[in-house]
Amino acid sequence: MTEEPARGRDGVQGRWPDATGDRREYRIGELAEAAGVPVRTLRYYQERKLIPPPRRSGRVGLYSATHLARLRMIGGLLERGHTLEGIRELLSAWELGRDIGVVLGVEKAATTPWSHEVPVTMTLDELAALFPDEDDPPSVIHRAASLGFVEMDGDRVTLWSRRQLDAAVTLVGAGVPLEEVLTAGCEIQRTMDDLAALFVRLIAKHVVGRVGDTSLGDLTDTLTRLRPGAEITVEAGFARAMDRQVRVAIDQFVGRLATS
Repeated sequence: MTEEPARGRDGVQGRWPDATGDRREYRIGELAEAAGVPVRTLRYYQERKLIPPPRRSGRVGLYSATHLARLRMIGGLLERGHTLEGIRELLSAWELGRDIGVVLGVEKAATTPWSHEVPVTMTLDELAALFPDEDDPPSVIHRAASLGFVEMDGDRVTLWSRRQLDAAVTLVGAGVPLEEVLTAGCEIQRTMDDLAALFVRLIAKHVVGRVGDTSLGDLTDTLTRLRPGAEITVEAGFARAMDRQVRVAIDQFVGRLATS
């Protein structure tokens, strides 16, 4: 039996095993079966140069344990959401002497979801019932789906955040029209996209751009430390802005009372 390559915590190998430790060779059908992929997929990977060509013995192509390890690596990366082009780049990094485990550590630090929101799914009628005073909540919900704020699958609606739904219900219950809540959500999303782009540019220029001056392991640690700082900066800035804006609004309200 072929020895299983060493895997990291994420189920993906760090460095390729030394093929000399396992002398077994596979015909293409045997390799496809061992890797759990169709033969046509294996041929496609070979055409895309994701795996090297086999050793030729006459007219027969023979594949090694290294081919099997590489196929398993590709499968693990596909499960993690990588594209084939991205996998090609990772393989190129390995061929240049990078430890793929370290490269994947950088990728994980950068792409771990920032949001820990709890999604919620319900029927369209159930969601519309949360806004009983609205004239036509389904039309607003369909507009929200077209803007990407919710996902619809037939009669079922999925919202990405239970807390955001609760906030919308509270605003509408206080008298803010649902349509205006959605419009405000669009404005907020544009602002958040601008803020996120700003942080990404800063990190890309001043941190990732200096990767030649530091090790990839150090870069992983740095990216992990930067995450809470970015969140705190946005939260603190919003809180300060709300303090200013609420004070201005209250002063205007008191001024109207004094002159009425």
